[in-house]
Amino acid sequence: MAKLACLFPGQGSQSVGMGKDLYENFGSAKNLLEQFNVTQLCFEGPDAELKRTINTQPTILAVSLAAWACYVESGGPKPQFVAGHSLGEISALACAGTLSNEDAFKLVSKRASLMENCPKGAMAAVLKLSASVLKEIVDSVSTPEKQVVIANLNTHEQLVISGDPDAVSEACAKVKEKGGKAIPLPVGGAFHSPLMHEASVSFSELLKETEFQDASYQVVQNFDAKAHQNGDELKANLDKQMENAVRFYESIEYMVNQGVDTFVEIGPGAVLAGLVKKINANVPNIRVFNINDTASLNATIENLKLESALT
Repeated sequence: MAKLACLFPGQGSQSVGMGKDLYENFGSAKNLLEQFNVTQLCFEGPDAELKRTINTQPTILAVSLAAWACYVESGGPKPQFVAGHSLGEISALACAGTLSNEDAFKLVSKRASLMENCPKGAMAAVLKLSASVLKEIVDSVSTPEKQVVIANLNTHEQLVISGDPDAVSEACAKVKEKGGKAIPLPVGGAFHSPLMHEASVSFSELLKETEFQDASYQVVQNFDAKAHQNGDELKANLDKQMENAVRFYESIEYMVNQGVDTFVEIGPGAVLAGLVKKINANVPNIRVFNINDTASLNATIENLKLESALT
């Protein structure tokens, strides 16, 4: 095994029942999920409540931290890099020792509340167009009064735009003219766009009061798709995240270029594992795992230990 990266999911990975298997089989997971009082929402929902941003983000964080605790308890090898998708970056910072679990939960709860109550906006997934072509489209549509930007670079052909509802609608029409596919997303806000400015300013106030330690592992951040370990740098980049794009495929490619050949998604679902496979479809010898229950945890640990023994 050359180098290992652990990834932490963002909004959209939630499902009713998440974390329950780990809760029932690991004391560390049980203690953590009970500490943050999320067991009923995670295990029972209802789904409509779990999908609300104000609930989704704290519960995903809690389940991700619980899965990480189980990974560590089970002897999972230490990663050289950690990264997360949007809110998952805060999970990554906590698992790297930059933030305490308590501070991470406070930050995510505040972030979720701000994003739930942000000004009306829209988002749409865009398929089958490159980032460069999509940027030309959003630049042609966007005005100071009605802005639209690329918000997520998930894979080279799976992107997300975000902004004013009318501007997003106009951009979607142009996407179709260019041969792409645009799918409106069921969100009420324009996440990772300039429309998040007021929310970002409020989030910054809590960030200023929060202590950030230097990280134990290199953290590849959404803002610049580069690795950082200095606590002040990590805080400064997280401070910019809400208004700027999640540069996910660039982050993955950066880690591969740094020698990472094994990615482990830790937390609910397997969305990021799927994205990593698409990003590296033409890259040989990249291994991808995900951990969201006891079976997947045991299988991943067994594979990682076997791989380590063979190198």
